[in-house]
Amino acid sequence: MATAIQTRGLLSLPAKPIGVRSLLQPSHGLKHRLFASKPRNPPALSLSSKKFQSFEPTLPGISISHKLRSTEFICKAEGAASSGDGDTAAIAASPKIFGVEVTTLKKIIPLGLMFFCILFNYTILRDTKDVLVVTAKGSSAEIIPFLKTWVNLPMAIGFMLLYTKLSNVLSKKALFYTVIIPFILYFGAFGFVMYPLSNYIHPEALADKLLATLGPRFMGPLAILRIWSFCLFYVMAELWGSVVISVLFWGFANQITTVDEAKKFYPLFGLGANVALIFSGRTVKYFSNLRKNLGPGVDGWAVSLKAMMSIVVGMGLAICFLYWWVNTYVPLPARSQKKKNKPKMGTMESLKFLVSSPYIRDLATLVVAYGISINLVEVTWKSKLKAQFPSPNEYSAFMGDFSTCTGIATFTMMLLSQYVFDKYGWGVAAKITPTVLLLTGVAFFSLILFGGPFAPLVAKLGMTPLLAAVYVGALQNIFSKSAKYSLFDPCKEMAYIPLDEDTKVKGKAAIDVVCNPLGKSGGALIQQFMILSFGSLANSTPYLGMILLVIVTAWLAAAKSLEGQFNALRSEEELEKEMERASSVKIPVVSQDEEGSLGESSSSSPEKSAPTNI
Repeated sequence: MATAIQTRGLLSLPAKPIGVRSLLQPSHGLKHRLFASKPRNPPALSLSSKKFQSFEPTLPGISISHKLRSTEFICKAEGAASSGDGDTAAIAASPKIFGVEVTTLKKIIPLGLMFFCILFNYTILRDTKDVLVVTAKGSSAEIIPFLKTWVNLPMAIGFMLLYTKLSNVLSKKALFYTVIIPFILYFGAFGFVMYPLSNYIHPEALADKLLATLGPRFMGPLAILRIWSFCLFYVMAELWGSVVISVLFWGFANQITTVDEAKKFYPLFGLGANVALIFSGRTVKYFSNLRKNLGPGVDGWAVSLKAMMSIVVGMGLAICFLYWWVNTYVPLPARSQKKKNKPKMGTMESLKFLVSSPYIRDLATLVVAYGISINLVEVTWKSKLKAQFPSPNEYSAFMGDFSTCTGIATFTMMLLSQYVFDKYGWGVAAKITPTVLLLTGVAFFSLILFGGPFAPLVAKLGMTPLLAAVYVGALQNIFSKSAKYSLFDPCKEMAYIPLDEDTKVKGKAAIDVVCNPLGKSGGALIQQFMILSFGSLANSTPYLGMILLVIVTAWLAAAKSLEGQFNALRSEEELEKEMERASSVKIPVVSQDEEGSLGESSSSSPEKSAPTNI
């Protein structure tokens, strides 16, 4: 039986091929098929071995020994030819700068600038909110746990409900402007209107009367009423971080970038964030020191606040302009309209799922333990920070240095994190954050609880035990946060990868619903209980230190347990991949013609051997 081949896909023949013209229809070649609107597919012809040999000499420079190579080329050419005019246009190389397409740069550069402006503002707002609520008259760091639980959390829930409603009625562009413009207006109004009028709008007399009735242990909750405008600023600054960064920016970035672009450029955004942290820390330090150059009787903090809020407003307007420019001049990638069904789990369903899976339970322990631990140390540290720097300008200047150091440490840790993962693996990387937090936390609480015995030692360094505790607490926060951003967060996300799809999606939903809020508010609830039980944060410090030790120990145990399960799942995954690769290997079989055409001729000449089916 003669071998059946098709003329479609053969190389264009010479003008008058000898011995083939009688066998094949006149071919217009590959070029004709590329640009023809309706390419023809002529019927297959049967060629015997003899006829095919008569075709061989008429192709100068091409021998049958190269037939297999030529056939591969023909198949590749055919694949390119069959893609049509649209693929031909796509093959055309687009202009590039430094190896990156110009269309990609038109998206990535404005996104990077937006991210820089958003995080520059967030650092200024984060440092300023602590200065306002901690150093205000009649307030202290004890207000923070109550503020996070009873003001910040309800406001965040209310905002997200409002955002969900607005997203159903507004376009994406209108929604972006509707959300970000009130933030910009509020921060400008606070610096120039609300803060100068704070002495008139704060009910200090009512707060003093209630404090005399309820007792000093209720100073924290009553301070929320006493300095309500500062507390509102605190909440708006917190919402800037969760709403503008997480919802607006990342939602917009995911909308206009492809997966390949995200893999390449999203890590650079993390490095850029720490650059913004460094510059904004220097800005806070500069404006906080303006008081030194002002005359007597001038409120230096009011002047500094106006300058910093002006920068926040300017950066906010720059964010709006960049958003408008990208939407106007950058083409958006086409998205599939198919939607994935994500499991919606309630709180009780999430808790049941957390308890039933040891892997997810250990992962949840990591998330909750970090949230509680960092809050226990941070609030205690800020109370000592106020004792050391009671002036708002001094407090703000120190926070500026703190932000700069945090940015530098995180930037360095991000560069080293890849080496840690490659050299020591997931387990070591997951244990670094709790180990750092434990060691620095022990040093911090030791200086607070046993300041007397350490006094001669720290005096030789030119410091008091209080100042030494402030510096150790600052180092604890700097290294803990840098380890969290560079190691803890990647470890947490990597832990989901080897899970099956159902456990992966449900586990992440459960942790997002239960563990993140529990970790953030758990520390605050513990501190509220301690303050109301022992009268003040200082009196409850020994117990907070013991609670921190227990939580970090549980964190390390969960990390060790999760390491074994993670490595076991990774081994199973690698074994399955090896089995899949082994099963996908196919042994090529060369068949011979019954009438001795191509396959038969190959036996007579090894150089002319080729598979029969072309």
